[in-house]
Amino acid sequence: MGSEISHANHDYSKKPETILVYPKLSYMIVGALFDVYNELGGGLLEKAYQRAIAKALTDKKISFEEQVPFEIKFRGERIGKQYFDFLIEDSVVLEIKQGDRFRKSNLDQVIAYLRTADKMLPILANFGRDGVLFRRLVNLRD
Repeated sequence: MGSEISHANHDYSKKPETILVYPKLSYMIVGALFDVYNELGGGLLEKAYQRAIAKALTDKKISFEEQVPFEIKFRGERIGKQYFDFLIEDSVVLEIKQGDRFRKSNLDQVIAYLRTADKMLPILANFGRDGVLFRRLVNLRD
């Protein structure tokens, strides 16, 4: 995980780190993240960033849902549910955090989403005092 591979054509002969999943949509999402940071800066609570990101995505005419539930199953039985911060165009999961760096628990959470929710591309965004950091992780499923 951590490298990316094309969703449209699984050409495994190319190096995964040279291929982007949903490149145009990813670029637009990351642009919205930077728009939010450039206007608000760092140090706010996650909820403020979530509301601002929703506005930025709407302004860019990107369809999304917020706080989208997904089931956690064990041996075919539902054992609970969790929520994505955003599900964008039914393809990309966007999880937002606040702080100066990614924590291992943030990455673990998103990796668990890959396994559990069967989505191809999550983006983890972290709003800190020195900027917005983002990381894309890819579910290399077939």
